[in-house]
Amino acid sequence: MRLKNLELNGFKSFAQKVNLEFASPVVSIVGPNGSGKSNVVEGIRFVLGEQSMKSMRGKSGADLIFKGSKNLSKGTRASVHIYFDNSDKIFKLTNDEGEPVDLNYETISIEREVHVDGLNKYILNGMEVRLKDIHNLLASVNIGSSGHHIISQGEADRILNASGRDRREMVEDALGLKIYQYKIKESVRKLERTSLNMKEVVLLRRENAPHLNFLRRQIEKLEKAKEMQIELAGLYRAYLKNESMYLDKESSVLLSYKNRTSKELEEVTAKIREVEDGAQEYNNPKIEELRGLEKKFSTLRGLRGELDRKLGRIEGMIEMEERHKEETPDVVVMSEAEMRSIIGEINISIDEAINRDDVVEIKSILGRIKNILNKFEKKDTQSHKLADNVALQNLKATENEIKGEMANLQKEENDLAVWVEKLKSEINEEMQALRDKEREKYSFKVRQQELYSMLDLISVKENSLAREEEIFQSDIKEGTALVGHEILFYKNFEIIDVVDRHTQEEQRRKIERIKIKLEDAGLGGGAEVFKEFKDATERDNFLAKEMEDLSNSIESLSGLIKELKDKIDLEFKEGIKKINVEFQEFFSLMFGGGSASLAVVVENKRKRGTDETKSSVVESPEAFEETFSEKIVFEKGIDINISLPHKKVKELHALSGGERSLTSIALLFAMSQVNPPPFLVLDETDAALDEANSRKYGDMIEKLSKHSQLIVVTHNRETMSRAGVLYGVTIGADGGSKLLSVKFDEAAAIAK
Repeated sequence: MRLKNLELNGFKSFAQKVNLEFASPVVSIVGPNGSGKSNVVEGIRFVLGEQSMKSMRGKSGADLIFKGSKNLSKGTRASVHIYFDNSDKIFKLTNDEGEPVDLNYETISIEREVHVDGLNKYILNGMEVRLKDIHNLLASVNIGSSGHHIISQGEADRILNASGRDRREMVEDALGLKIYQYKIKESVRKLERTSLNMKEVVLLRRENAPHLNFLRRQIEKLEKAKEMQIELAGLYRAYLKNESMYLDKESSVLLSYKNRTSKELEEVTAKIREVEDGAQEYNNPKIEELRGLEKKFSTLRGLRGELDRKLGRIEGMIEMEERHKEETPDVVVMSEAEMRSIIGEINISIDEAINRDDVVEIKSILGRIKNILNKFEKKDTQSHKLADNVALQNLKATENEIKGEMANLQKEENDLAVWVEKLKSEINEEMQALRDKEREKYSFKVRQQELYSMLDLISVKENSLAREEEIFQSDIKEGTALVGHEILFYKNFEIIDVVDRHTQEEQRRKIERIKIKLEDAGLGGGAEVFKEFKDATERDNFLAKEMEDLSNSIESLSGLIKELKDKIDLEFKEGIKKINVEFQEFFSLMFGGGSASLAVVVENKRKRGTDETKSSVVESPEAFEETFSEKIVFEKGIDINISLPHKKVKELHALSGGERSLTSIALLFAMSQVNPPPFLVLDETDAALDEANSRKYGDMIEKLSKHSQLIVVTHNRETMSRAGVLYGVTIGADGGSKLLSVKFDEAAAIAK
């Protein structure tokens, strides 16, 4: 079996259909970054059933369809078609019943389609199949779902990072044991279904046994039925008459009660509506007025504070003038013209001081006033006192003016405060009225809810009465079947007093006891009882045969599971030995020595499932529960032990990035050598290798190519030189990926 060719159509960057033929043992795919060469690898993953969009660099199925370009329209579907040579008829497939499916084809073709809505289709040689069928088919040729046959850049050390259990699955996959795992899973599912069927059959037989015994007793009591029919007919007539009167009375009482309650509910609902209509949404303009007054109040306070600060400054100036007056001789002799001039200059300066808020500026102006006065002091010291008196008088006048303004502001504040308090009081009164309305509505709501609850209770009683009516009609039908149509004359039956429910219930129990005796006696005719007994016996025999067949199936499936597990364990152990031989060889080649091996370790976990070792018949539900109980299962995992030459490194986490890459490549190549898959895809796994290791890598490729076809995506010239065919991938002028095929000789020339 070998890989023949691969077709990509509308897949990712391949807008047009392209075909890659794999006629050479080593095919190399090259091209610049972004050209789409890795899309070839992802196409192989896709067609072989890969479900992880992340591994195909997408978030959904629509991401795998060509997105379009300036010259090419957007695609509506993508498909990948892979062809295998099946001339040796190595491919195998079984249906859900374990029967082999005819695969007598020279070529096996697998196609997978994805549409823009995310719908996937799997087609095997022209026939649509399930993903499960694709996995089973590929497992038969050692192409497992773990993807060990496709190694992409950045994933080479995945096996190093995996858990022991996942690592074991990869190794099993590489050893071709996945087909056995599928068979085990399928057998376990069948065993679970069979065991559940066994449980159902056991329960059915258990349920059928009492009825079968009952029928046996019925046959013996057929003759005893007639004696009790007359007594039962009389009891039925009295019971049915009383019951009909009770049902009529209760129905009438309930109807009256329901009508009264419904009427009151309508009245209460109307009152609620009146209250709701009368209570308008509270949007009182007084609130806005109150906000405005409070804002004005704040403004007045700010003005009064500003005047207070100005008054303080004036009082300081007065104090200074009075002190100066005390220090100057009390002599006033100055001409009128000179006095007016001095006073005029001083008044101008004082006005400037009054209009200033800054203390520094006021001090400057006061200094100027002092200079004016000093000039006249030299000229006539006697005029100095007069100027001081004028300035002092002006300052005091200004002081009085400011105090008057402050008094006016204080009065306005007081008036405003009174109005604010009044508004608050009015708003509170209106809010209280609204709360009273809400309390009134709440009381109506409470009563409304009570009435709804009463109607619900009435509805429950009506349903109960309806069930009693159904029971009553059923009693009539059952009584008619037991004693004949004469019980229908209960309507004409005369009774003296209507009995209470307790007495009626006692009457019913008495009827039931006689009915049971009639049934025990076989009422209904011997022929029907004999027929029912025959049917029940045949059903029990059929179930017994079913139990025997199911028991044989459980035993057979348990044996098959054990046989498959033994086979897996045996081949797994042998495979580990072979892998270790190859692993050591590849590791030594890569590192120039050292040692490397795989070791089997045992892990445990709790698991709930079938116990395949139990093959006995499950005879009871308790035994079935024991069979499917929770238990600790010991599972085998894989550890990797390595020792680098000339180093003490023995732990995987202590390896450098390059060492991890080489170790993982050595292990994956070793696994491929033991049970070679039909093909291996290596996507730039040589990217981190230097020239010396590239040659070693190339040697290993040639060795691997003797057992598996190799598809190598690379930039490495050494790797290219080992290929028989080169496929060059590039982005065309139309925006889609194109392929160029080059034979070995041309490839060698390009590589050099």
